[in-house]
Amino acid sequence: MAVGLSYVVSKLQMLSTSDHASVVSMNLFVALLCACIVIGHLLEENRWMNESITALLIGICTGVVILLVSGGKSSHLLVFSEDLFFIYLLPPIIFNAGFQVKKKQFFKNFITIVLFGAVGTLISCTIIALGATQIFKKIGIDSLDIGDYLAIGAIFAATDSVCTLQVLSQDETPLLYSLVFGEGVVNDATSVVLFNAIQNFDLTHIDSKIALQFIGNFLYLFSASTFLGVLTGLLSAYIIKKLYFGRHSTDREVALMILMAYLSYMLAELLNLSGILTVFFCGIVMSHYTWHNVTESSRTTTKHAFATLSFVAEIFIFLYVGMDALDIEKWRFVSDSPGKSVAVSSIVLALVLVGRAAFVFPLSFLSNLAKKSQHEKISLREQVIIWWAGLMRGAVSMALAYNQFTRSGYTQSRVNAIMITSTITVVLVSTVVFGLMTKPLIRLLLPHPKQTTSMTLSDPSTPKLFLAPLLGSGQDSDFGVHDVPRPNSIRALLATPTHTVHRYWRKFDDAFMRPVFGGRGFVPFVPGSPTERREPQWQ
Repeated sequence: MAVGLSYVVSKLQMLSTSDHASVVSMNLFVALLCACIVIGHLLEENRWMNESITALLIGICTGVVILLVSGGKSSHLLVFSEDLFFIYLLPPIIFNAGFQVKKKQFFKNFITIVLFGAVGTLISCTIIALGATQIFKKIGIDSLDIGDYLAIGAIFAATDSVCTLQVLSQDETPLLYSLVFGEGVVNDATSVVLFNAIQNFDLTHIDSKIALQFIGNFLYLFSASTFLGVLTGLLSAYIIKKLYFGRHSTDREVALMILMAYLSYMLAELLNLSGILTVFFCGIVMSHYTWHNVTESSRTTTKHAFATLSFVAEIFIFLYVGMDALDIEKWRFVSDSPGKSVAVSSIVLALVLVGRAAFVFPLSFLSNLAKKSQHEKISLREQVIIWWAGLMRGAVSMALAYNQFTRSGYTQSRVNAIMITSTITVVLVSTVVFGLMTKPLIRLLLPHPKQTTSMTLSDPSTPKLFLAPLLGSGQDSDFGVHDVPRPNSIRALLATPTHTVHRYWRKFDDAFMRPVFGGRGFVPFVPGSPTERREPQWQ
């Protein structure tokens, strides 16, 4: 009996010590997040720095301190988990991207964005995978199979354009911002879908049948994920429009919007679809319909809440990546051959540069051929900025690398450790070196960007947040409707496809979608509702 009691007491003491360590770790991490925000604010006007680089450098410095205090045993406060990243940190970032996106700009350049984000990602993935297959074997890394090489292509095809977006202005350079912003989201989704498709197939004995199944699975994931996101967004709009929670409690409609957004992501993961695509299009649909169905106070609350959650999640990710870069366990595996790790990192960086250039300039040329107006074409300087914006690698690459080459956050072999340390090196070098040069490069190439009123309808009352202006009153207005003649033949339709599709979509939206799902001007008059204090915009 006494032995059993002493055993229980010892276990409780161990548990208490573990809980105390977790509390201490979380306190330090929250303090570091606060420090990142404060320092980032102080360096707002700095020519070189931005908040991403600030968080990364603070993470590295913190890792050094922890490494010294722990006697070289550990460099981080929390164990990196791809589940933590994909389930808790990524959804608010991607949803906010869809919720904030200027829809008219996004869909006006949709074909070019899909070319860069989907087709370009596939080209980049192919080049990186083929290059790694040919070069890695020459430096003694020969234990990887075809699935690993394809996974490497998907891992390093995932871009991180946050540094560039923090410098560009959506009002001053609307075309450039729209392309970089849209490509970044579609690229992340394509990379993750491609990575999941690679993991779902046995590619050791690939033939034409398996290749067709692989392509079919990729297209299915892409389309089904998009459909699920649109469906969830429409469901939230219909529920809020019909029940109108704001009559009794604005807290309920805000909570429902947040939970429905998160539900779309979790449903996609449950159905083995792409949560990134699902939650992105859910954000677009919610901003178009659901957001207009809630009260004025809920609108202000939701757009600031979503932006804040996204901001904190991004800082959290960069801070942890900086700390994890000094994880002694991973570097101990490659300590006997540091030159090989450096060689792999250099090769991957070179392949990233080549793979990016291999599609940005050719696809920009093809996109320009289809555009008649000169101001809609992508200039050579803008092409260079688009190429540069996609050179940074971030948390998505880290999470995919951990998923492919570790088990529960720990490496199992020397080759896997080399790939993890190489990924960390590529993320650090690309984010810090390329990120530091982003502001000077953009100021050099675009010294005095002109205001392009024909490309954007800005709203001066729209709050300027950390990533993009949020939804304004002019966001959903028809762009270019009065400038483009109504198509009266197939030739006219082919001449202005984007404007024509947009015109017919607006007709369909006004006639069928908004009366059912709400949206601006179609919310029924209810005492206390958003339409009580203003005239309806649609008669």
